[in-house]
Amino acid sequence: MLLDKEGHNVTDANTGEQALAIVAEQHVDLVMLDMRLGRENGLDILSRIRARGDHPEIVIITAHGEVDEAVCAMKLGAYDYLVKPLAPDELLIRVGKILEKRAQSQELMLLREEAARRHEPYVASQSEAMREIIRRVQRIARQDMPVLITGETGAGKEVIARLIHSLSTRANKRFVAVNSCALTENLLDSELFGHVRGAFTGANTSQPGLFQEADGGTLFLDEIGDVTQSLQAKLLRALQEGEIRPVGSTKVAKVNVRVIAATNRDLWTLSETGEYRKDLLFRLGVIEIKIPPLRQRRDGIYALTDFFLARQNAKIGDEKPFEITPRARRKLYMYDWPGNVRELTSVLERSFALAEGHVIDAEDIIINQHATDTYEEPAHDMSLHEVEVAHIRRVLSLCEGNQVKASRLLGISRSTLQRKLKFLNGFDGR
Repeated sequence: MLLDKEGHNVTDANTGEQALAIVAEQHVDLVMLDMRLGRENGLDILSRIRARGDHPEIVIITAHGEVDEAVCAMKLGAYDYLVKPLAPDELLIRVGKILEKRAQSQELMLLREEAARRHEPYVASQSEAMREIIRRVQRIARQDMPVLITGETGAGKEVIARLIHSLSTRANKRFVAVNSCALTENLLDSELFGHVRGAFTGANTSQPGLFQEADGGTLFLDEIGDVTQSLQAKLLRALQEGEIRPVGSTKVAKVNVRVIAATNRDLWTLSETGEYRKDLLFRLGVIEIKIPPLRQRRDGIYALTDFFLARQNAKIGDEKPFEITPRARRKLYMYDWPGNVRELTSVLERSFALAEGHVIDAEDIIINQHATDTYEEPAHDMSLHEVEVAHIRRVLSLCEGNQVKASRLLGISRSTLQRKLKFLNGFDGR
């Protein structure tokens, strides 16, 4: 009652198992844990709470004769202990100091995460296209409105979303991410909006949704283009009215969430065919950020390679550092990376793992594990046109002659590719 009157959101549990369920389902900053819980022992519950990755602070409540056990609890990770009977003023002062220190620690963690993110490979790229995106992110981050991030799979959409959050006024609150295409419609409905007890088979307890978990912070909806029409309607209401209705409930709950959505699909085209609601798209796309594929920002490939090289060398510590030869760098530069930065990450990690020595050459860069991966160094006496011809042929070969896919990888229209192919045939004398 004391803490409730001070404005704290207090939840009580009658058993240790009930407390563990609350900690698992809700964001909890502080647990006041009695040493005696019927047949349960407070030390056991303490250990199980501490085993969680993002655990709350724990204060042990004990009787006069159990102080030794309370000291033991602090050795196991409890923050502090209080002796019964509890003095109201002492309780309020202790709780206030603990929550203040926890808030400071969380703020410091956020600042460290932001500093680390500033060196993420997507952001660290020297590509002018990415530098322009970062400048735009800095302009819109504090404008508390929805953002739609578009781009191919692996291009770095979630990294940009996290950067927006870290630079926003919500940076000291939670960033909650969900992949919309990884769940069925019913599961995604429950995951986003929560459910009440008995809403469906297996719903033995009420469960808050991700909108409520992200309250005050940012909710990142990845692959938003795969959400069904019925869920699109619920998302629209959440965005327009700031209201959600848990599955099986007749009541609405207010939420204050900034939504950042991402997709690799063309939602504007889908909206013209009726597959996607235009009214939702207008709300999601108040601000749109388009991330170009890696093949269209090749000037950043070398910087990304250096980033991963430095990160790998930091992992191995005092061992002999890895080096990447100019031939290996050129091979990385010439490839079109249909999987974007994610694919580049995978290829470099594989090269570091399988290399016999600490010098990575072109032959050590295995891009396709399921094909003969040969690499021919471009002749130094080749003209620019000859290099272009060789590159177009290679991409067509990778795409098995599919011009639509090849033009997409090359970053040009199909008609442009066809014109180049006509010129290529003339160049070959065929």
